[in-house]
Amino acid sequence: MKQKVKAILLIIVSLFAAAAILCSCSLDFIFGSDDKEPTKEKLAVHFLDVGQGDSIFVELPNNKTMLIDAGENYHGEGIINYIQKAGYSKIDYLVATHPHSDHIGSLPYIVRNFKIGKVYMPKVTATSKLYESLLKSIKSKKLTVKDAKAGVNIVKKGDLSVSIIAPSKIDETNLNNCSIVIMLKYGDNSFLLTGDAETGEMDSIKADLNADVLKAGHHGSKNSTTENLLTKVTPEITVISCGKNNEYGHPDKEVLTLLKKFKSSVYRTDKNKTIVITSDGKNLTVSTDNQSIKRAS
Repeated sequence: MKQKVKAILLIIVSLFAAAAILCSCSLDFIFGSDDKEPTKEKLAVHFLDVGQGDSIFVELPNNKTMLIDAGENYHGEGIINYIQKAGYSKIDYLVATHPHSDHIGSLPYIVRNFKIGKVYMPKVTATSKLYESLLKSIKSKKLTVKDAKAGVNIVKKGDLSVSIIAPSKIDETNLNNCSIVIMLKYGDNSFLLTGDAETGEMDSIKADLNADVLKAGHHGSKNSTTENLLTKVTPEITVISCGKNNEYGHPDKEVLTLLKKFKSSVYRTDKNKTIVITSDGKNLTVSTDNQSIKRAS
């Protein structure tokens, strides 16, 4: 008799446990679990056409956003409109690669007129009015600047990582070589985003540079994209951000010849306008929408 009672009790306990699990799953399904971060399961990197300059907007698969640089000082409104049309009201990570106007020009406007999370900048001494304006804008919003240097992780969670791999030292005689260099990885895919870093800085990087996508340094200058670098990176895709018929002759013909030698597919903002590369963690998709970020009137 006792054995029968024990068996019945075990059955009842098992039924209650199963009901609890089902109930918990149902509640999570209906209301969502607080522990689970919503995800789009895709990474989208937008190389914005801002003429002779750089600006990269990143939609991270954890629903966070990142903006790297913002072109000259007349693109701020257009960049904000672009981000809002993509469905976002905040830049979670703002990166100013180095204090040149074709990279930070519109950042003061964006900081003043948009919601900003964390700010990353190299620790350099610069005295331009534009750089001072950016610092004042950051201070007025009570934001703090995080020192961006090799070894800093902006994001590191699961199969997503955004790591700063340079600069390891500051060269104020050449601000290009103070550029923040980012390795962005999602699953099997990787993006090497180089700012204006030239050979001196790129050669000093100790991290693995192999990447599927290379944002060519310094708008396709031969001082940045060398055969030695391409041997380390072996990019399947290379993006060059430059203005149409720019006075500097970017991208350099030598660079284009090298990229052809390495069989890297080349996309250019002066020809393709805004370029969007999407990753699901395994495969890359490239689209060009022939859209430029309009200059403010």
